[in-house]
Amino acid sequence: MKSESVVVVDYGMGNLRSVSKAVEHAAAGHAVVRVTDDARDIENADRVVFPGQGAMRDCMAELAAHGLLEPMRGCLGVKPVLGICMGLQVLFEVSEEDPDTPGFGWLAGRSVRFPADATDRQGRRLKVPHMGWNRVHQRLDHPLWLGIDDAERFYFVHSYHVCPAHDGVIAGSSEYGLEFTAAIAAEQLFAVQFHPEKSQRAGLALLSNFLAWDGRV
Repeated sequence: MKSESVVVVDYGMGNLRSVSKAVEHAAAGHAVVRVTDDARDIENADRVVFPGQGAMRDCMAELAAHGLLEPMRGCLGVKPVLGICMGLQVLFEVSEEDPDTPGFGWLAGRSVRFPADATDRQGRRLKVPHMGWNRVHQRLDHPLWLGIDDAERFYFVHSYHVCPAHDGVIAGSSEYGLEFTAAIAAEQLFAVQFHPEKSQRAGLALLSNFLAWDGRV
């Protein structure tokens, strides 16, 4: 029986080593995991992990420079795709950070910065970027949450969060001065603002669920 192929998209942005090692660990030898910037590898893969860090402008520019914009568009809604951090934000139309740079626009909505004057429930000023462990509340019954407790903690590093135009795609939410979208799900796509590769047991469980997911909900 042929092993599944899983690609981690390399476009010069993202903590690729830790992501790929976590995916390999979750695969436990049942899938071939490759880090690649080859469009053909992405087009031929059974499933795609799309990580990223930095700003929307830089991310879209690097994808274009690597010839990966169209291969990534071609994956969305066609095969299981897991977006991580910036790999979530660029799926939307635009970011407040770079308003002149369009994202993929596969989902309606935008990314906005946490307010500079954000405070917690005790009135203490919150630092931006948001860095650390936060509880994620599951908003959809989805296969990628299998075996993961509601309100489980995941690790975040970000200054911006997505605001979907339609609440129906919100798979998970968290709180940092305000409630924000922590995960989205649409067709064969699942994307998260947190870093599963840094989230220990819960993160590995989510990666394992992604590798087992047939794309149906």
